[in-house]
Amino acid sequence: MRFGVFYELQLPKPWGEGDERRLFKDALAQMVLADRLGYDYAWQVEHHFLDEYSHSSAPEVFLASAAALTSRIRLGHGIRQVIPHYNHPARTAEGLATLDILCDGRLDFGIGEGATRMELGGFRIPAREKRAMAIEAAEQIANMMVLTPYPGYEGKSFSMPCRNVVPKPMQKPHPPMWMACTNRETIKVAASLGVGALAFSFLDPAEACTWSGIYYGIIKSDQCVPVGHRVNANIAMVSAFSVHRDRAEAVRRGQEGFEFFGYAIQALVAQDTVPGRTRLWSDFIARRGDRTDRLIAAAADQHTFGQGGIGTPDDMRAHLKSFQEAGIDQVIFLQQAGRNRHEDICSSLELFAREVMPDFKADVEAREANKAAELAPYVEAALKRKKWMRPLADHEIPVIRASVEKAKVG
Repeated sequence: MRFGVFYELQLPKPWGEGDERRLFKDALAQMVLADRLGYDYAWQVEHHFLDEYSHSSAPEVFLASAAALTSRIRLGHGIRQVIPHYNHPARTAEGLATLDILCDGRLDFGIGEGATRMELGGFRIPAREKRAMAIEAAEQIANMMVLTPYPGYEGKSFSMPCRNVVPKPMQKPHPPMWMACTNRETIKVAASLGVGALAFSFLDPAEACTWSGIYYGIIKSDQCVPVGHRVNANIAMVSAFSVHRDRAEAVRRGQEGFEFFGYAIQALVAQDTVPGRTRLWSDFIARRGDRTDRLIAAAADQHTFGQGGIGTPDDMRAHLKSFQEAGIDQVIFLQQAGRNRHEDICSSLELFAREVMPDFKADVEAREANKAAELAPYVEAALKRKKWMRPLADHEIPVIRASVEKAKVG
């Protein structure tokens, strides 16, 4: 099983001078540490106008900085908002290819659409049309990264004439594609598109097993028609993350931030918001009361304590083993959340890498090779079902007239 780290860049109010700079620098330092320790992925989200919950509005810039500071860890847009109102598909294709070159082919590309009225309304995106708009754009982004030139497109959410979109990515035909998933229905969509599933829901192992079965069942069926030029059959799940040899201390360091993550996204969807004035953190703390103290007391009993991803190395090992048995390919750790301290996050990353990660690394390549061999005929069949955009013959490529009228001679 592979392991990743995940960044929303959360910054609860009140804010002090230099807090955003410190947040960004700490997150980059954590990515560098994760790279050195052997973590496999670093995922950066894209959100807009969601103060406190996510200050990661320009992940392409953040990931470019991470590319310069790391050498091995894969860097993921987890996700990139692909609806044209957010980012024109050609600009997304250019940015992805540029980043893939800068990181020497370590990029992964997750597609997303946004969920809150704060974001959708801010960019005038019709909520009922967002899924179709995102899928339409994602398919054309993949085409732009592959075809020379891109033939052009007349669609429902955007249109573009023939142009050669450069640069082209280092990975061929393009970086692996993923999709944000929050329920069983979106898991089905991801599988039907032949993209990896970034499951941003906190599931127990039994439900994770169900999701994995649904996902791989569709990958192996004729419902799978790739949106891109390759199939990326993988399912990743997010998990809380705070590791300490003292279970109570792990809870003290990480539980509050983890619960804020869940509270904030629910509040942004279900509650009214006043731009620049709503205070998610203070509302969360007022509602939460003494929950951390109660959980710390409960942590004394290993048999009744059940906070997956938060606990001792042995707790974490058992938690992850159950997800491995459920068929999950990657677990992504949510460690930068709420007011979790940078020093505590780094300590957890180091302890996990030293005492837990080796148990899951030993056979990961053999497992992946066996999976690839098993899925190969299904992937081949899926690619044959795809309706490919036809490349233009030389004589079909339009001539773009000069910007300046030719000077008349004589």
